[in-house]
Formats: sequence, structure tokens, C-alpha cells
Amino acid sequence: MEKTKKKKRKSNNAADAWKLFRKNKAAMAGLVVLAVFVFFALFADLLIPYEAAVIQSPKDRLMAPCMQHWLGTDEFGRDMLARIIHGSRRSLSLGVGTTAVSLLLGGIIGACCGIYGSRFDSIVMRLCDVLNCVPGLLFALAVVAALGSSMRNLLIAVTIVSLPGFIRIVRSVILSIVEQEYIMAARACDSSNFTIIMRHILPNAMGPIIIQASMSVASMMLTAAGLSFIGMGVQPPTPEWGVMLSTARDYMKTAPYLLLFPGIAIALSALALNLVGDGLRDALDPKMKV
Repeated sequence: MEKTKKKKRKSNNAADAWKLFRKNKAAMAGLVVLAVFVFFALFADLLIPYEAAVIQSPKDRLMAPCMQHWLGTDEFGRDMLARIIHGSRRSLSLGVGTTAVSLLLGGIIGACCGIYGSRFDSIVMRLCDVLNCVPGLLFALAVVAALGSSMRNLLIAVTIVSLPGFIRIVRSVILSIVEQEYIMAARACDSSNFTIIMRHILPNAMGPIIIQASMSVASMMLTAAGLSFIGMGVQPPTPEWGVMLSTARDYMKTAPYLLLFPGIAIALSALALNLVGDGLRDALDPKMKV
């Protein structure tokens, strides 16, 4: 009986959150746009062969958008639509991958700081202060310059940049929860730290953590695109939106669409992620539930 009650309670919470999320028109619009990009990333090979994004065709170079090439071709005759669709896989995976690793590491470290505190908390906070003294893009650039230009090193650099934010948000949320009366009651009932964390702290901390994660995906994707734009991230001829913007700089006047379409893809995906994050925050916030 208790298990069925818990399952019903969880399903009701999820249904209530979804109802609140659906009422947010901006969040639903962002979800639709994000779903389109995710669809392109997952099924890029089925939609357009990867060869169309990398194989050069000099006779078709710098063709304006037409029926044969809906978004035109680049300076090497490669189809721009194919490159944008396959580039979505690289750009989104960079943002999601770095955010997932940062959330895991930052969540663990931040939770330890908030729950156990003392000297460990002081050391971690001072390290975060040191990292925050350096602009994120500049620090990531220094890491990539030291390790070398590659996708793996780009992931490492962007993950390090985003760690302090996750550590601080998780720590601050947990510090605001651990002194609540229901936490003190759980401790008085001799509940273990693991039980308190899983049953009481994490469910009430999910709203701020989710909004931080969703916005981090957008910011990390922009950081990765910026590094690729200056040649310190993903390297040509791999299709990636930042790389496409970088190679299109020399054709701003003769073929402005080379800059326009990748820029629109970056802007739309970042906006969609932020709108979805705002909607999730409102839907998961207990204060918004009636």
C-alpha cells in the first residue's frame, strides 16, 4: 500500500508540473524549437547523408539558396543545410555533455559543502573564488591552449569553467534547506544522511538546480562555439556552428547567408534552452503550486 501511494504521489507531482509547464506559452514554444534541434541531432544521418556536409564540390561553391540547395553552399561547395543539421549534433552534445559532467561533479561537491561544511567548505569556496576571478571564456581559452585544440580538450575546458556555478548553486540551495523544520524532524527520527538527502533535500532543491543546468547548456554551447570560432575548439572540416561562423568571415559581403544561418541556429537553440529552463523552474517550484 505504501509503495502504491508513493507512486501515485510521484505521478501526481509530475502531472501537476506538466500542467504548469503547458500553461507557459513561451516555455512550450522553446520546447518545440528545442525538440526540432534534438530531432535533427538524433536523426541527422537519416535526413541528409554526412558526406553532403564534408565532401567538397568546387563547381557548386558559394551558390545562393535555391531549390537544389535550400540554404546555399559554402566556399567549398558543401551544402549548408547538411552542415547545419550535422553541426547540431556537435553543438548540442558539447553543451549537454559539459553540463551533465559539471552537474554531477558540482552537485556532489556542493552537496558535501552544504551538508558537512567546516574546513572542506572553506577550501572549495576559495577555489571557486579563484576560478571566478578569471573570465570564463579566457580561462577556457587558456586550458585549450595548454592542452591543445581538440574536442576532448574543449569538453574539459568548458566543464572546468562551469563547475563553480554548479557548486555554488547546489551549496546555497542545500544551506537554505538543511535548517528547515522537516529536516530537523527527520534527524530527530534518526534518519540517515543519505535518506535525508534523497527524500527531503534533493526534491526541494531540484528547481534551482534544473534552471541552472538548462541555462548552463545554452551558455556552454555558446562558449564552445566561441572557442571554435577563434580556432581553439572543433577543427574544420567537422561541421559545427562556431566553425561555420569562423570560416564564413571572409564572405560577409559576397555571401552573407554563410553567417546568417549558423548564427540563427545558435541564437534559436540558446533562446529555446533558456525558455525551457524558465518554464521548468516555474513548474517545479512548490510556491507556484496551488
